Amino acid sequence: MSKINPANLENKVMNFHQKVLNPAKDALGSQIPETPFTDRMTNAIRQVAKAQEEAAISAKNFELGVETDLSKVMMKQQVSSLGFQLTLNVRNKVLSAYKDIMNMPV
Repeated sequence: MSKINPANLENKVMNFHQKVLNPAKDALGSQIPETPFTDRMTNAIRQVAKAQEEAAISAKNFELGVETDLSKVMMKQQVSSLGFQLTLNVRNKVLSAYKDIMNMPV
């Protein structure tokens, strides 16, 4: 049985990654995003938080009589709810993928 060398394994993974990613970049051009996944998730969470704040302010203004258009208030509530549900589903998928990877035999 041969021993697994972590440095060699890392090099093999990086080489494979480059072999797969380079043709994909050539085929798709600039469609592959360069921003890291964590930055995208952070921005998405901030946008959802902003939508929730706007929905809360809109609802408060409607209750106080400042805002008179109920449809705008309800639409902001729905956008906020949908954004939260989407973010929650992405989080659940990421956690599920992480658990699957951690349970893989080495």
